[in-house]
Amino acid sequence: MNLTNNPPRLLFLYSDTGGGHRSAVEAIIEALGLEFPGQFEAEKVDFFKEYAPPPLKFAPEIYPIVSKNTRLWGMSYHLSDGQRQVDWATLAASPYLNLACRKMLNEHPADLVVSVHPLMNSYVRQVVHRRHIPFATVVTDMVSTHTLWFDKKADLILLPTEIARQRGLELGVPADIMKVCGLPVDDKFSKESISKEELRKQMAWPEAQTQLTLLLVGGGEGMGPLAATAAAIDASGLPVSLIVIAGRNQRLQEQLEEREWHIPHMIYGFVKNMPDLMRAADVLITKAGPGTISEAFIAGLPIILYNRLPGQEEGNVLYVIGEGAGTWAPEPAMVVSVIKNWINHPDRLAETTEASKSVARPDAARQIARNLMKLVS
Repeated sequence: MNLTNNPPRLLFLYSDTGGGHRSAVEAIIEALGLEFPGQFEAEKVDFFKEYAPPPLKFAPEIYPIVSKNTRLWGMSYHLSDGQRQVDWATLAASPYLNLACRKMLNEHPADLVVSVHPLMNSYVRQVVHRRHIPFATVVTDMVSTHTLWFDKKADLILLPTEIARQRGLELGVPADIMKVCGLPVDDKFSKESISKEELRKQMAWPEAQTQLTLLLVGGGEGMGPLAATAAAIDASGLPVSLIVIAGRNQRLQEQLEEREWHIPHMIYGFVKNMPDLMRAADVLITKAGPGTISEAFIAGLPIILYNRLPGQEEGNVLYVIGEGAGTWAPEPAMVVSVIKNWINHPDRLAETTEASKSVARPDAARQIARNLMKLVS
């Protein structure tokens, strides 16, 4: 608790292992500014990159390589997901990272430390609590939540879904430290300023008359069979336009740009205007990343999930399907089939669109901001 007259200092810990952790922090800080202007100070730190010793120091560089081996990723996820495994991992990691945690707090003094990454919880919380600083976790996996997210001694755990909260209860986390808020998303996703048509003109999207404008993304790293999916859509002969986001995968972007296309299209690399891109599209085709799914809900986009990481993203697929907000199509031909079905049956597309809107939590980041500030007020 902040006992001075100075604005409370909030320190957010993340890692660029995938795009969602940094985006979550930025959305929360934005929401804090909207809810509590001038009443706080905030810093964000990539703990692994800036403070952890090897090999964790290289986690952002290693992640794109390791995550492409989905079999290894899934096996590692499931073998490590259990209270006994997490307790042993924390015990082993604490001496290895203790000095790094102390150095970080010395250089970034804080009145509250917030983690948005599962690998930064129990051992960091131990050091933070020794300095009598509250520690909170914002869970950024939607449904399939690893045991690493749930430190029973955290002061607050903010969750995206009721399913995730039930997982915490099963692990013995006290109910009173868990709250369901949703996933934090940039406030721009909630703001509708101009029509789809105007947005498309502003971004110079193809003006050919097509029935659907499809947005195809593969996360920040351009993961999954994105190129094969784009090629299948291009060869389908369907009356669609295709907007592809290759992310940081420059080789993929170049490959797509060099392709001889048959449908109206546009290729992007890494983008920072995803709210506009989603609001201008009719359908989202994506891997099952939790942040992208939550953004699509708020934008009211029907979702075609064509890829997912084993373990942490498996539940996201079932959640989207269960809510009627989209479908699972893990083969390029299946993606084309879904699009064709929606074109031929616009009522089904409309139902899916409405279902997507119905599960949106546009105020999640603001709810998180309010709950965090309670810990320092």
